[in-house]
Amino acid sequence: MLSSEARAVQRKLHQTIKRVTHDFQGRWHFNTCIAAVMELVNEIYGAEEAIAAGRIPASLLAELQRNIALLLAPMAPYLAHELWEMTGETCNLLKAPWPKYDPALAAEDEIEIPVQVNGKLRGLVVVPAAATEDQIKEAALADEKCARRLPASSW
Repeated sequence: MLSSEARAVQRKLHQTIKRVTHDFQGRWHFNTCIAAVMELVNEIYGAEEAIAAGRIPASLLAELQRNIALLLAPMAPYLAHELWEMTGETCNLLKAPWPKYDPALAAEDEIEIPVQVNGKLRGLVVVPAAATEDQIKEAALADEKCARRLPASSW
């Protein structure tokens, strides 16, 4: 079982693989591919404390390093080759298979939903990704800012 920090980094990795694959194969948008990899690297920097404390397993860190090199290969081949060698890989980077993402690992556990009353943003509620409409309404009514603006009887 992964820690919450490790799960967040793993989720970001699979979301990045999905985004880069879509942007590169379907649209040839190199700039958004690089931006997605930069977001992943920033997520890793944000988890430095968890990495130092050992809450993120070494196997996940190795997977991150390997996949970052693979994702950069089409846009920054020389850098990707250097990173590939630094990870200890002995096979040719150009012959390595493109990384695949797992939709279950890329899925968010919780989502943030903006709540508007009379066309104005009154709050943000965090609910499970699979929340029903009734659960979302409950969360909105439980939010102090939203409940002040709208009596529960009007729902």
